[in-house]
Amino acid sequence: MVGVSLRGKPQLLPLEESLTELARLAETAGLEVVGEATQRLDRPYPKTFVGPGKLEEIKALVEEFQADVVIFDDELSPRHLRELENYFGQKVRILDRTALILDIFAQHARTREGALQVELAQYEYRLPRLTRAWTHLARQTGGGGGRAGRMGGVGLRGPGERQLEVDRRDIRRRMANLRRELEKVRAHRQRHRARRRKNRLPVVALVGYTNAGKSTLLNRLAAADVYVADQLFATLDPTTRRVELPGGHLALFTDTVGFIQKLPTSLVAAFRATLEEIAEADLLLHVVDITHPHVSAQAEAVLRTLDDIGAGHIPVLTVLNKIDLLPSPEAASAALASFPRAVAISALTGEGVPRLLQKVGERLYETYEPVTVELPYEEGGLIALFHEMGQVEEAQHHRGGVRIRGRLPGRLVARYAPFVVREGGQTPSDEEGESDA
Repeated sequence: MVGVSLRGKPQLLPLEESLTELARLAETAGLEVVGEATQRLDRPYPKTFVGPGKLEEIKALVEEFQADVVIFDDELSPRHLRELENYFGQKVRILDRTALILDIFAQHARTREGALQVELAQYEYRLPRLTRAWTHLARQTGGGGGRAGRMGGVGLRGPGERQLEVDRRDIRRRMANLRRELEKVRAHRQRHRARRRKNRLPVVALVGYTNAGKSTLLNRLAAADVYVADQLFATLDPTTRRVELPGGHLALFTDTVGFIQKLPTSLVAAFRATLEEIAEADLLLHVVDITHPHVSAQAEAVLRTLDDIGAGHIPVLTVLNKIDLLPSPEAASAALASFPRAVAISALTGEGVPRLLQKVGERLYETYEPVTVELPYEEGGLIALFHEMGQVEEAQHHRGGVRIRGRLPGRLVARYAPFVVREGGQTPSDEEGESDA
């Protein structure tokens, strides 16, 4: 493993902790980590990312341990990858964090949707990096292939080898086909969400850093059988279960793919259909591993990703998980002090889960927020929903629509965000129009 710390560039995790995380990613992919090298730089070297002296040190480590793979903790540019492959020769595979995560996702995609998303992300990553080590990304992305197959020769588990003469136009054509398939998936999900809205069942999305315990929590809440493992990205495909809340209310809880620092942008784009499950939720449960030494940095990485995917406006309830692993009740109290208004639980033992469900019920059904919205008449569904589920204090009809002042359940506020009237009488769409002008 190779880690670089850039002076003046803020990092969520310290270099040492980032490499620890990289080691877990490597182990999840079926690799054995035998050594590491680090360097602090003002900026990456244009040709080889690290300096010439450090490159010699890495090569000596590779020869000493007879390593097959060198993994960089940052995403390498096409030039970096090409120069490093030339330097280390054909017997050593050069990977970066992005390629490693893509390989793990390929292992854990258990549905057709997941396989399509991974394949598209792999193509987008590989296309500008075509070299002598090109690995054709066929449909094998979601298939088998054990540790022996992944570790043989220079490659990780992945699709069959192909020659460089693969036409770029063929690759782009395949990518276009994948995008069309994923648009069908997206449309299918939108129809499902429309039916859920019609049934008035609120949706709660479980989000959090990878391995925070989201799947274990869903299993606890819904007596479900979601796959759980002590490894990164054990769950890739979203799973939705119905959960009964106190008072007899129902809600749909969705387990989603875990986040991680330096999450590749190609993955965020490819997984748009899946991530829309988060962006369309009424409430987010941010599951936090309170035992992690860098819990605040992990929480920050999740919140940044939520903003990136357009879900930063959705109400969040923070869930501090794994309190059963804390040394004392005092430690749990200290953790709660660091995360105001959070709920401390153990998804494994069930401790604190009844209080969590009570809080979810309050946020979804009992907490009302004052709001004024300007709704065009073509948004008849939202107008009817406000009258049905909210508390209307005043409604003013005019030629273009209706302005409603009143109170809405907290879970519905996000749906009305584009139509909320700000101070001065403007809606968000009005402000966008002014900035465009």
